[in-house]
Amino acid sequence: MQNMRGMSTLPVLLTIVAVVALFLFPNFVESTYALHIMILIFISVIMGLGWNILGGYTGQYSVGHAAYFGVGAYTTIVLMQYRHIAPWYGVWAGIVVAVAIALIIGSICFRLRGPYFVLASIAVAEIFRVSALNLKKLTNGAEGILITDIPPFKIGDIVITDFMSKVPFYYIGLVTLLIAIIVTWMLQNSKLGYYFQAIREDQDAAHSLGINLTVYKNVALAFSVVFTSLAGSIYGLYVGFIDPTTVLALDLSVQIVMICIIGGIGTIFGPVIGAVVLVPFSEALRSNMIAQALIDSGLVNENSGFGSFLKEQLSHAHVLIYGILLVVVILFMPDGILGFIRKKLSAKRRKEAI
Repeated sequence: MQNMRGMSTLPVLLTIVAVVALFLFPNFVESTYALHIMILIFISVIMGLGWNILGGYTGQYSVGHAAYFGVGAYTTIVLMQYRHIAPWYGVWAGIVVAVAIALIIGSICFRLRGPYFVLASIAVAEIFRVSALNLKKLTNGAEGILITDIPPFKIGDIVITDFMSKVPFYYIGLVTLLIAIIVTWMLQNSKLGYYFQAIREDQDAAHSLGINLTVYKNVALAFSVVFTSLAGSIYGLYVGFIDPTTVLALDLSVQIVMICIIGGIGTIFGPVIGAVVLVPFSEALRSNMIAQALIDSGLVNENSGFGSFLKEQLSHAHVLIYGILLVVVILFMPDGILGFIRKKLSAKRRKEAI
């Protein structure tokens, strides 16, 4: 059965059920750690969806999106902490600043293609990281900025939320994620989205058809940066502390790209799957849960050299593990987990048809 948009009814119903379940989740789960993981997943999905507009649909593989993530976080936190501007205003200021910077950078870097553009994007992110380390009067340098208090959100004299728990951040992340998915879907099925995909498939052919490459690449970058900046602002407010090594680090840019590659580049739900896989895995590495589980199960002797290595070093080797995971996905699932599932389902349908 299909609706008038040509979408099968079952996936639509499953999506609605999933959204309702996510909205009800905090009412049935008392674990603050579970809420913490969900918030990190939401932020990661928003980052992935943002990058996917530029990298997945337009084919411009930026490995410097941490710059825009950091700009959003720093703008919002600096305005709130030092200028006493409420974060729901600072978030929009962060978007404006990030998009303005991105368009300046894009007008220069989009003249490059392929690996040269990738290297340029890395260089841009590193420039922002080093600048944040040295502009101590603005960013407090390597010491970072610690949030002392987030003002309660009010409408008139009515307090809507006081941000004293994780629940407000959960719903902010969830609503922002849903908006990002809707915008991505609208772009994918719009004339603008077709221009993006034409640039991805063949830039020269797209240019010969009258598509202004620089203009539309910058438009894609603007959309991408809006969500990346939003994710940075939400992260900074949620964690309550930012510094150059967390919000402007190269491994953050790599993680953003990996979310899309693992889930499936150029798809709406690829970043969702990638974040659902990568975030819990990353948290398990950082908290040493994987090493402890191997020891508790008896597979590894705690007193052995290998056991000691796992306990002491595995939590610091997440970047190395990311690299191994990326190689495995590229070798065995080049279209990501979502593409792998689609291929299996298509093969199953062909067998049933025969």
